Amino acid sequence: MPHRTLQEEERSLWTLFGTFFKIGLFTFGGGYAMIALLENEFITQKHWLGRDEFLDMAAIAESTPGPVAINSATYLGYKLAGVPGAAVATVAVSLPSFGIIYAISLFFDQFTSLTVVAHAFQGIQVCVIYLIFLAGVRMLKALERTPLNVGILLVVMACMIAFSLLAVKFSSIAFILLSGMVGVAVWGTGRNQKGGR
Repeated sequence: MPHRTLQEEERSLWTLFGTFFKIGLFTFGGGYAMIALLENEFITQKHWLGRDEFLDMAAIAESTPGPVAINSATYLGYKLAGVPGAAVATVAVSLPSFGIIYAISLFFDQFTSLTVVAHAFQGIQVCVIYLIFLAGVRMLKALERTPLNVGILLVVMACMIAFSLLAVKFSSIAFILLSGMVGVAVWGTGRNQKGGR
């Protein structure tokens, strides 16, 4: 990697800050809705990440403690500009929501009583559902079609549908941990088979 001047480093950090600030400002619906915006910004427009790297980021952000949006920003910031990038991206993506929520908290009762606000949020909810669905479809398209991936996907979907219909509570964290354990088990089995030959 070629050595960059201090001015180039600062410019890249400002670009990172501006990008994540914009994403934080226009992300309604939390981290899952943000995934679609991140994909468009970092893969389609700026070409800063490949699809495989992006899927890895989504998996790490979901399976580690904390909000998906902040985990994603920290991971991507570090990937692109090291520790300073992680700090800048995390602060940038958090600032808009912090500022907006702080302002709302000062006038919360008056804010929620406005009819126009209630109707605006009804419209935003529909858009959030679309963004989450779109992110899922894009990630599904990018997923490598191996028997393991397809098998895990089908089993998890079947379990989630069944648990929802039967009103059985089962943590999504457990799904993530179990899927990870299956992946490690399959990898270990394949490694042992190769070693035994």
